This record gives sequence, structure tokens and C-alpha cells, in this order.
Amino acid sequence: MDANCTLVCCEEEREDDKAVIVQFSNGNLRNTEQLDFSFYKNVDETNPRKKNRRMLVAESQRLSYVGSNFGTEALKCNNLCKYYVGVLNKETMRMEVHSAQLFNMQPVIPGESSTENDTSQNTDLTYREKVDSLIEAFGTNKQKRALSSRRLNQVGSEALQSAVAKAAHSIIDQKGLKALQQEVVQSQSGVSHYLPPCYHDADTPQHVYLFDDILSPVEYDALDAAGSKMAALTPEELQNITDGGCQSVVRHLESLPREGVARERQARCAFYLLMMLKLARQRHINRKFGQEEGCPRIIHTKLMRTFTVETFNNGRVQNVVSTSMRVKMAAYCLALLLHMGDMTSDLTLLHRDLGVTEKRIVEVAKSMGLTLVRHGCVKGNDGATAENRLATLVLPLVKYQPFIEIRKRKKMH
Repeated sequence: MDANCTLVCCEEEREDDKAVIVQFSNGNLRNTEQLDFSFYKNVDETNPRKKNRRMLVAESQRLSYVGSNFGTEALKCNNLCKYYVGVLNKETMRMEVHSAQLFNMQPVIPGESSTENDTSQNTDLTYREKVDSLIEAFGTNKQKRALSSRRLNQVGSEALQSAVAKAAHSIIDQKGLKALQQEVVQSQSGVSHYLPPCYHDADTPQHVYLFDDILSPVEYDALDAAGSKMAALTPEELQNITDGGCQSVVRHLESLPREGVARERQARCAFYLLMMLKLARQRHINRKFGQEEGCPRIIHTKLMRTFTVETFNNGRVQNVVSTSMRVKMAAYCLALLLHMGDMTSDLTLLHRDLGVTEKRIVEVAKSMGLTLVRHGCVKGNDGATAENRLATLVLPLVKYQPFIEIRKRKKMH
């Protein structure tokens, strides 16, 4: 078989001896006699980029097909591989092997032009993409390396954005969308959004923050049994409450009036304050919260609806105290302490009981228009004594100017 075949090398082969292999994009050709093929080459043979451009045209009675070895529609396999085809010479009965090129024949519809498509594609590209294509074709090695590095960085940034989006979705699933929205609102509007209703035109300090807005009459009546229990606590039980981090409650229980409506009112308010302080220290609220202390159902529902947000964890709905809800709880505790202490409250004890910073509780007091003073000494958990801070409601309410930090400009040497 090898003796009957003649191999024609590519270097010795003429351009006219190259074979052509065609494929049609819209089907297979059954009868080759129905098509007339024409082969064209570029007339600019001096240009090294254009002298090898070829175009094959096939015409039939219905459609015309065009294929080329250049442009966006050309097959990339011609540049990656070399193809050979065997041609049988019937006169010599020898098989001659010639190099071949592949053409993808596409139908040409009248009224459409490939140049118009190219121009429309070019107009869709941005200026940056056009410059990148020029760098790929004619750029130096340094420019091509810079282009490759920039594209790798772009891929890295897209991967980072997808990772951030995935992390954001996981946080939303864990904390809940409502909790995140409230924290965003709290960061944008400050603490004024979470203050109890304030009546600036009130005649007396007791009517600035109404007691009924903190505890409604129905809720107040529901605390009858719990208040009686708080009034009958022993010194050992009071010490347990102190160890639990509720010094504000213990201080008011130690100074209860002897008898009458004032004693009953102070005891009921102390129980409600105790429930709020315990709620502020809970991360995930259990359904049995407040049952050991004998918390009425109506008070439990009020605490859950007013000072917690619902989140989703492992397919279950849970109530948590978010950062914004902790600020709201501090404002309502402060308003309740004002009614319990003749319009005066100890901020130092309150910020320790709530587990918030002193700066935050002072910000809440300033937002409520209270007058701040320093008086006496208070003993901390570590045994050290420090000057405590008191908040007093005095008419008219104080309007504090927001502090704006002014940075000094650095001198240029």
C-alpha cells in the first residue's frame, strides 16, 4: 500500500494543490452536483496577514453558502491542527496525500451583511474591551502580562463578591431579616427611635413619660400576685437577686414603703423591672422564661412583643434580644426607674444590670432630655468604688447638642 502512495510535502506543495474540506452548519449535503463551488483568495499577497485569507462560496438555486478561514466565523481548528486528505489519482492509481483546510459553510440570507454584523458587534463593545482586544492582537509581552493579571484580579473580585453574598444570605438565615433591618434603622436614626412616648408640653415631670405607656392598667393589675411575692422576699433571696446582677431592683426593694398603695405599686414595678433586666441578659429566650418567677402570661407576651425579634435557626422560630432592642429596653427601664425613684435614677447601676456600656446608657438619658449629675459613690463587682451618675427629669427638658469631633489638620513639613 505504501508503494502505491505518494506523499507530497507541504513545503513543496503548491497553493493550488491544497484540498478543501467543507461542513454545512444547517445540515448535510446529499447531492454535490446541486451546488457550484467557487474559491477566492486575497489579492493583497504582500501583506503577511492577508495573503493566506481564503473564501469558499457555494451557490444553489435556493441559497448561497459562504465559508472563510478568517474572521469570527472561521474555525479555530485550522490554527491548532494540520489536516491531510488522501486523493486517489485514477490515471496513475496512486494515493496522493495533500494538506487540507476546513471551512464552515453558513447560509447567506439576502438583506443581511456580515460587515453590518461586525460593526454592530464592535459598537456593543466598551472602550475598555476594544483596548483589550488591541492589546491581545498587537500588544507587547509586558502589556499582555498586565492584561492577564487584571483579568485574574477581576475573576478574584467576582469570587469575593459571590462569597460575600453567600455569607450575607447565611447571616440573614441565622439572625432573620427583621432583626437585621431593625439594627440598620437603629444605626441610622440613633436611639431616639426606641424611646417611650414623650410629652414635651406636660405640666409636671410625672406626665412627660406616662406610667400607663410603660405598664397599662390591665398589665399592672396582672402583677398583683407577683408584687406581693416581691414584697415578702427574705434577705437571703434579695442577696440572690443581687448576685444575679439586678442591683437596681434590690435597692428599691430595700426602701419599700411600710404599707399602702405606694408599697404595692413599688413591688409590682420592681417585679416588672426584674423581668426586663433578666430578659436583657438572655441570648436565646426559652419558652419557659419567667415561669420560675411566676411571671403572668400577659407580661410574658408584652416582653416578647416589645423587646425581642423573631429569628430563624435550624428551621425553628426563636426570640432574641438584638442590639437595637437592648437600647429600647434601656430606655423603658430608665423611664420606669424615674417613676419608682421620684424622677431620679441611678445610671451606673442600670448600665451594669443591663450589661451595656456607660456611654450607651448616657446617650439614652440624653436622648430622653434628662439632667445628668454625679453624686455619691457606688461599689462595683470587683470591689472598687467609683462616683456614680444620676439622671433626673427636670422641666424643661434638656436639649443636648450632638458632639462633632473636629480633627486637626496635619502640618506639612
